[in-house]
Amino acid sequence: MSRIIIAFPKLDDAKNLKNVLNRNGYDDILACNSASYAIAAANESDGGIVLCGYRLPDMHYSELYGYLPREFQMLLVASPARLQECSIGNIMCLAMPVHSHELVSTVQTMLLELERLKRKPGIPQPKKRSEKEQRVIDDAKALLMERNNLSESEAHKYIQKLSMDSGNNLVETAEMILAFNE
Repeated sequence: MSRIIIAFPKLDDAKNLKNVLNRNGYDDILACNSASYAIAAANESDGGIVLCGYRLPDMHYSELYGYLPREFQMLLVASPARLQECSIGNIMCLAMPVHSHELVSTVQTMLLELERLKRKPGIPQPKKRSEKEQRVIDDAKALLMERNNLSESEAHKYIQKLSMDSGNNLVETAEMILAFNE
């Protein structure tokens, strides 16, 4: 489960927000009154939300955001005038005064998004080439190395460039090089 870190200049404000979230079923919540403490707690966690005010005693919200691990999102609670000054697009915002149902709803949405991102599969890896395909590429590189006096990496880059320029995959390009040089 994701952690919720609440950081406000007045610890009582942080504790009040923590109580609202506790009453609505959220358990892993830390209330603090400094950005440095919030950062330390975030670095020890697997991900979650940092709910904070516009300015903490030791740091501005934008500085805090810059120090957070990638697995954390930020929810900024500030006056409507301060929210208009916000320049970071990835930060969720709530205007003061905060109503408990708005807070709970926003936190729930953010946590669902975090869970979705955790489940999202990584970048697909290219499929492994067969031995025959790899042999074709190696033969084309060897031909280029011999005839054009290229190193292996230069020959590989040349095949890659031709491949990108022609819109063919690497194996097709290597086959064309071998066909033209028979």
